[in-house]
Amino acid sequence: MRVRRMVTSALGSAALVLTSMGAVTTTATPAAADPCGFYETGSDAFYNHCTSDGSQVVIKVEVALAPDYERCVGPGKSWLGSASKITGAYYVGRTC
Repeated sequence: MRVRRMVTSALGSAALVLTSMGAVTTTATPAAADPCGFYETGSDAFYNHCTSDGSQVVIKVEVALAPDYERCVGPGKSWLGSASKITGAYYVGRTC
């Protein structure tokens, strides 16, 4: 009886671990495609404004070896330029 409980418990634990790993894998994949905010691909820099209200926001774009600038972006992904030139971008706290 004791062996049966240990085996049942071990199988239940293994199933729980495998199920939770599958859930993490499936939920992490779509978010990695276009994350919210600034992100880079191998060659390009983007800002993804994630919103459901259609708002436009002002972001500050940080540029290597050139002056930074502000830009108004709408919902979704906006191309900022080459990843070798754009070092970052962030929401400045106001709409446009």
